[in-house]
Amino acid sequence: MGFVVVVCCALLAGARRPPRDELPHPTRWALGGRGFGTATTCLLLGGTIYTSYTYIAVPGLMFGTGGLALYSLVYTMLLSPLILILLPRLRDIGEKHGLITAADYVRLRHGSHPLALATALTGILATMPYLGLQVVGMAAVLRSIGLAPDGFAGCTVLVVLFLAFALVTQPGGLRACARLSLLKAVLIGAAVAVLLVLTVTRLGTPGHIFELAGGRGPAMGRSFGVPTQHFTTYATLALGSALAQLMYPQVLLVAMASRSKETLRAATTFLPAWSMTLGLWAFFGIAALAAGVTTSPGHGELAVPTLVRELAPDWLAGLLFGALAVAGLLPAVVMAMSTAMLFVRNVYVEYLNPTATPKHEVRVARGPALVIMAGAIVFALLMKPQDAINLHLLGGVWILQILPAVAVSLFTRWFHRRALFLGWALGMVSGTVLLGLRGFSTVVDIGVGPVHAPVYVALIALALNLAVAALLTPLLDALGVPRGTDGTAGGAGFERRGSKYAFVVE
Repeated sequence: MGFVVVVCCALLAGARRPPRDELPHPTRWALGGRGFGTATTCLLLGGTIYTSYTYIAVPGLMFGTGGLALYSLVYTMLLSPLILILLPRLRDIGEKHGLITAADYVRLRHGSHPLALATALTGILATMPYLGLQVVGMAAVLRSIGLAPDGFAGCTVLVVLFLAFALVTQPGGLRACARLSLLKAVLIGAAVAVLLVLTVTRLGTPGHIFELAGGRGPAMGRSFGVPTQHFTTYATLALGSALAQLMYPQVLLVAMASRSKETLRAATTFLPAWSMTLGLWAFFGIAALAAGVTTSPGHGELAVPTLVRELAPDWLAGLLFGALAVAGLLPAVVMAMSTAMLFVRNVYVEYLNPTATPKHEVRVARGPALVIMAGAIVFALLMKPQDAINLHLLGGVWILQILPAVAVSLFTRWFHRRALFLGWALGMVSGTVLLGLRGFSTVVDIGVGPVHAPVYVALIALALNLAVAALLTPLLDALGVPRGTDGTAGGAGFERRGSKYAFVVE
């Protein structure tokens, strides 16, 4: 019953319609008119990055693997400085030129339609598994309340939840999601406080909990520290995950929606508060180990839901599971909206209907948003959870390959557009092959003589991407291959002038 109450409140919060006299426009529907203040931007940005699967998977990793799972906390802490460096600059260019997606920026910055299309398709392909993971997280929650997602009742509830939220937020667009983000923040904060009280009351002080878990962990092959031999794994996973997170279309969409670059910077300074809540959820994974919780092999994500069932009465457990459900529904809606805008603006309008009006763009985007949501549900239900996770890992490798064309180009005009395209292609192929050949292991052992270091696959693919772009740029310039027109104005970067490159500030 508590689960139903929380979900219904979230539906009411998301049911926001635009003013009747307001004409549909992509900037209003997808970006809220670029008018979000500091509080709204912080809530929406944090609510989009920190998903329900994050709150389930991180403690599940702590429960199942130990201290290596803490890389996720490090990577979320790295997000704030990286956002401060990259996204305010991108946001200002976007407002000045009416841009909404990363592919819009790439087309304008590099004057390359193929590179823009590659950016758009990469964003769509990489986000679909990420959206599917939200369904997997919701399935874990439903399984904990007795609704097996592979049964008819559980499957029906899962489909109805995601499609209902997608339909309810359709009219208001990102502004409806902004209201939902406030409810999510309140629910997650309350859930953390309640679960912390229950844990300390039933299991003892945090010190005692760590002592209990420390006694059981080694016997189960778990260590809460990071082994020295895994240091490069830990560091490269944290850095690569942080860089990849910034390239996902839902994060860029929320950044573009802020009122100004100062607003975005101010909102970013509060993001560590979201990381603190994630740290507490990671602690609940240790508490599950201390409480003697057991899960079937490969299903560590059920550790915290099982702990909730053991510690809380049914009515309270329902409320806590409802909070986790809302935590996944918000980012799922924003993901669907952002990928729909990529499709409409950079595929449909670009190649199929160049004369589409802004009103028509919004009307068309609503359809793909629902289709993308439905596709993610089918994708998650037909595949095993581990297969969905594997595809998400592949999506992380893919999305990082657009970083040179998007993020690096914010600071330099040196790279040739065709070199960037070929670098992107090599990064996509090499990352996919490396991940597939190693059975979807996220790290590859790099060795030079006696020195060996496991490194995150996505960073290896990115290094190859950048190396090819750097090697081919002077070659293409020497051959006289046109660079394309840079449509952005203002900012600073290295620009080719005759046979030399000069640092230009406009």
